[in-house]
Amino acid sequence: MKRRPVCLVCLFLMLCLYVTDLVGISMINGNPLPVSVQKYISEHPKFTVSGEVQECQAAEYSLSVYLKQVCLTVGSEQIPIENIKVYLNKEEQIRIGMFLRVCGKLEEIPGPRNPGEFDSKQYYACRKIYYQMKDGEVCDKSIGYSYFGQLLQEIRQKAETILDEAAGAYAGIFQAMILGERGNLDAETKMQYQMAGIMHILAISGLHISFVGMGFFRLLKKAGAGNGVAGAVSAFLIYAYGIVTGGSVSAMRAVGMFLVLVGAGIAGRSYDLLSAMALSAIVLLLDAPAYLYNVSFLLSFGAVIGIGALTPEICSLLNLKKRTAKSLAGSVIVWLITLPIALHAYGEVSLAGVILNLLVLPTSGIVLASGIFALPVGIFVIEIAKRVVFPGKCVLFLYEKLCEVVGWIPHSTWIAGSPQLWQCAVYYVMLGVAFAGVKWGKKAASVALVIFAVVFLGYHSRNGLAITCLDIGQGDCCVLKMPGGENFLIDGGSSNKKNTAVYQILPYLKNQGIAILDGIFVSHTDQDHISGIEELLELCAQKLTTVRVKNLILPDWDTTGGEYEKLKMLAEQTGIRVQTVREGNLLKTKEAQIEILAPENGADGSDTNEDGMVMKVHFGKFRGLFTGDIGAETEKKLLDSMEDVDFLKVAHHGSKYSTCQGFLDVVSPEIAVISCSAKNTYGHPSADTIKKLEDCGAQVEYTMKNGAITVRTDGEGIWLDRFID
Repeated sequence: MKRRPVCLVCLFLMLCLYVTDLVGISMINGNPLPVSVQKYISEHPKFTVSGEVQECQAAEYSLSVYLKQVCLTVGSEQIPIENIKVYLNKEEQIRIGMFLRVCGKLEEIPGPRNPGEFDSKQYYACRKIYYQMKDGEVCDKSIGYSYFGQLLQEIRQKAETILDEAAGAYAGIFQAMILGERGNLDAETKMQYQMAGIMHILAISGLHISFVGMGFFRLLKKAGAGNGVAGAVSAFLIYAYGIVTGGSVSAMRAVGMFLVLVGAGIAGRSYDLLSAMALSAIVLLLDAPAYLYNVSFLLSFGAVIGIGALTPEICSLLNLKKRTAKSLAGSVIVWLITLPIALHAYGEVSLAGVILNLLVLPTSGIVLASGIFALPVGIFVIEIAKRVVFPGKCVLFLYEKLCEVVGWIPHSTWIAGSPQLWQCAVYYVMLGVAFAGVKWGKKAASVALVIFAVVFLGYHSRNGLAITCLDIGQGDCCVLKMPGGENFLIDGGSSNKKNTAVYQILPYLKNQGIAILDGIFVSHTDQDHISGIEELLELCAQKLTTVRVKNLILPDWDTTGGEYEKLKMLAEQTGIRVQTVREGNLLKTKEAQIEILAPENGADGSDTNEDGMVMKVHFGKFRGLFTGDIGAETEKKLLDSMEDVDFLKVAHHGSKYSTCQGFLDVVSPEIAVISCSAKNTYGHPSADTIKKLEDCGAQVEYTMKNGAITVRTDGEGIWLDRFID
């Protein structure tokens, strides 16, 4: 390390940034704009802003424009607010480098609302974007624009069109690999690649940069150019390529390292991979400190450390000489180095990917080469481009089949949950000791320590009962983590959010290390309670998730509708046992029990709300009540079976037609959770309902205000956690 001062500077910079975050300086987390500006924007959402067009993205129904060096117009004053993303309400002719004046609704980029959910706020902070504008309207735009920037944009658009026509069904993958455009990838492909552990090949990385950059360099050398000219031209082209591909962190890391490589060659100096990596990291962090917590940043640089620093050393110590053995060692080492990062972000890692990458990495160059060579050919004759891209399509077909095989293999991914920071630190210490053990000749002990470290990283203690009400928008979704290790889902749907299983339910389950749901309870079949469950069952049937569901538990109705039968059919296709329950049924777990209070015997299900399932959870002295969407009519019928409870999931999202006074007089909850969206057309929650809950002494909590709400109990005491304070 003494010979690598750049690495020391990089480590020192990362430490300084981390310390600033600990003391509350908003450089990495939060909004770095002055508090006075933040307050003004929150109080006056309608604004006019001006800035330079950095990027345009056309979607099916909208146009997104990224503006840089944005100023907020307040009277005659111009207040700088970094960059913003604008959603225009109508089509406009926008060119890169234009200066726009746009008016619309300005709002802060939202953060995650549930554990495990994608952090949009952190993602955009890496681009120094803290606000977005909805319903933007262009008030004025400059005539001038950046010819170079617009040229790169048009090259990208032309390349997308060529790949779309030449590659057909595989166009989305080619566009992701070559242009960094993932927007055209279908959700099924993304999930398959993630489960197989080969998602990384869809990101612009060192492989792409080396292939393109060194290709240009060698071509120029053959044309008679010297090292200086060939290196300078190649460096410029690679930088332009990085911009064209969207400037992702993995791309710009690789671009930075390539520029150092070219510079070293021109200057006649030796190239050191770790120093080049550290210099790239320094540049990225100085430009946007938020990268310190960015998953792509950490995974990208972690992989380089594993491949460039540790793999050669380990292979030398183990005397590995065969290429296959070295490749396997490299794959395992990268997996071990990036494991805490991947688990912290996603809660799961692919086990199959360690082996699968031995086949994928050597062959991904075929896909890359065929796609790149098809681009210039496609400018003139698209039919020939189709033939050029054919070898790559064959390889992608092979990947598709391999992903399908992985989906059928039990436990192909390890859902270990998100480890604590201290667990990650201890894990890396154990890896360091194991590495030292290899040096000392203690190979067996080192292997044993590595296995223990991996198991340790996935350890999560479970003390007592935990009830989490997820923020799923206008809907209901509760997860029960029972003291005996069982896990249950109660409802899961939303009327104003799509893909809730992919974006809220599954990320939470993986974050908590929940690989098996012992049962899914469906209170009733309205979409705001089952849309996510239907989606989850479909994913299970398609082998697009390794989360297993043992039982689907439905209310026992004499008459069932289409949604009820659809749920049964999806469960049966996946081999999930379907059960029906009614009042009097009791489900016993190892240390707790769930009592079914409704529907009553003979309920016909004609009124899905009033005939819905009502459940009571017993654990020690703790009582928790889940009431679905029942109204006052059913509440009165249940009074004889009610008792004082500690937790109440408030019925019907806090509707004024539920939670009647007579019901509250009996149940008198300590904590009452209302699940609904901040913006809904139903008037939920009702002010009258909130007042009644508060008057009876309940502590009222809202998912719309604080995101996921978790109530924990050891059977005696009760603790409350809000995901957003």
